[in-house]
Amino acid sequence: MTIALNIISLLGGLAMFLYGMRLMGANLKEGSSGTLKLAMEKVTNNHIKAFFLGLAVTAIIQSSTATIVITSGLVAAGIISLDQSLGIIIGANVGTTVTGQIIRLLDVNAEAGSVLQFFQPSTLAPLALTIGMILIMGVKFRRSDRVGSIAVGFGILFSGLLNMTSAVSSFANSGIIDKMFANLGDNPFLGYFAGAGIAFVLQSSSATVGILQAFSMAGGIPFKTIYVMIVGVYLGDCVTTAIVCSIGAKADAKRVGIVNILYNVGKTLLVIVIVGIVYRMGLLESLWNKPMHSGGIANINTVFNLGSAFLLLPIVGLFKKLSYVIVKEEPAKTDPYASQVSALNPVFFSTPALALRSCYDILTIMFNLSYDGINKAFGLITHFDQKVYDEILENEEHVDHLTDCVDNYLVQLSPHTNEEHFIRILTQYHKLISEFEHLGDDAVYIAETARKKQEENVEFTEMALKELALTRLLINSILEYAKTAFEKRDVDSAYHIEPLEEVMNDMIHTLHDNHLARLREGTCSIRAGILLMEILSNMERIADTCSNIGVATIVRVHPEKTDVAHTFISSLHQGNDSAFNREYQRVHELYFTQLTQVEKPVNPSS
Repeated sequence: MTIALNIISLLGGLAMFLYGMRLMGANLKEGSSGTLKLAMEKVTNNHIKAFFLGLAVTAIIQSSTATIVITSGLVAAGIISLDQSLGIIIGANVGTTVTGQIIRLLDVNAEAGSVLQFFQPSTLAPLALTIGMILIMGVKFRRSDRVGSIAVGFGILFSGLLNMTSAVSSFANSGIIDKMFANLGDNPFLGYFAGAGIAFVLQSSSATVGILQAFSMAGGIPFKTIYVMIVGVYLGDCVTTAIVCSIGAKADAKRVGIVNILYNVGKTLLVIVIVGIVYRMGLLESLWNKPMHSGGIANINTVFNLGSAFLLLPIVGLFKKLSYVIVKEEPAKTDPYASQVSALNPVFFSTPALALRSCYDILTIMFNLSYDGINKAFGLITHFDQKVYDEILENEEHVDHLTDCVDNYLVQLSPHTNEEHFIRILTQYHKLISEFEHLGDDAVYIAETARKKQEENVEFTEMALKELALTRLLINSILEYAKTAFEKRDVDSAYHIEPLEEVMNDMIHTLHDNHLARLREGTCSIRAGILLMEILSNMERIADTCSNIGVATIVRVHPEKTDVAHTFISSLHQGNDSAFNREYQRVHELYFTQLTQVEKPVNPSS
């Protein structure tokens, strides 16, 4: 019964340790993803700088797997090249040793009253848990929940370690632990594959090394066992990473995972060969059977990784060449936006800043395609060109395809996004997807009207064409403000849209009245009038869509206006804002002065 209870206690401690590591790492990763994105985007082709970047990022987010998977996604998105990723990969493998150095606090021994007592896990665990819960439940500031969760994760991690060491210690007198690790040391292959298997199952080299450190507290694990298990851990962890990098990825993204495997295989062989040679020379006799405790295991892991990085970094280009041999080039794709779509990679779900950046890039493309289509469509009204018409339809097909891609990606991303800042961006993007698609639809509708005008040989009056040309200037101004508002989160541009949109409504009503006057005078045909009204209706919709884009921008920058945004916009139109009124009067005077200067032709054609 006692053995069974100890095993349950051991498993419970292991569960707490793994959960604490995941909680702490996930919050560190999500909370720093914006900075992480900027840093990794600016990495240079200098492998040394990339190495230190990979080391630093992994030390922060506590996961080499996450760092390499994110790197794979950045390569797939075209943000960095495969060559730029090489140093990051090696740095990530070294950065993962930081966790072991933190866990070595298990070795801290302090007398009563010593300052070192504060660094003992038995003190740090409850202290971190207390601080974490105060931040989560009692203090409210920006990201207090995130910082609190990190502290709680740290506390749970050490509580789990203490639970494991306590359970393992109960086995110490029985000799079970000593016998198990002695057997693994006597059979290097068994020890190697045991380390690889545990790392593969746990998907974390840090967790596997941490478990070894916890077990070492029962009396120490011989160096001969530790070293073969650690080199096995390298292989098990990198295989998991390569599998994740390969899921739905482009060739270069897959090569990131392959390079990581090749590097770790090279590191494994290097460590085994060097340790074997040194042992044969008799320089490891005193260390070979010496029990290693938590600090010693952390140091061995760090020395192996640093030494391997120093020796293998100069030849990392060889791993890159081998990756090209293993992963062949993919056939070229006809989709001009294939690389942007491939950047909508699930590997970014754990780093929302990167995921939302990929969405932003595609939304920008959608807006520009729609804007380009609208300008081309207006040109078809006076000079119809079938080639241009086909380009507008092709643009719309791209917009529809990109709409489906980014919409599905945002739906999948949503459950992984917890931070208020990212939720706000995600909500804005959800709204803008349909708005940008509407702009593309309006481009097609105007082009269709121009096609009907051409096929039916309908002519607009000179007056109508001049009015359309003037209205087009106003539409382009509104579109430019909408573009700046979205791309730069420019609230001033967003506010500029509203008075222009109100003037547009006035223009449409005036042009409608002018058209009815021409009908009464018999200077315009009924069919020409119908087509003209279709174009004006689309112009009005474009202005309304740009207004929605402006509202989405205002809400993102000023979330406190989320619930009253449209009410606020409505109040502007009712004349309750002096700035709005001044801009409205200025633009109204500008365009209506030009409208009155449009001269009716002497012999208008219908």
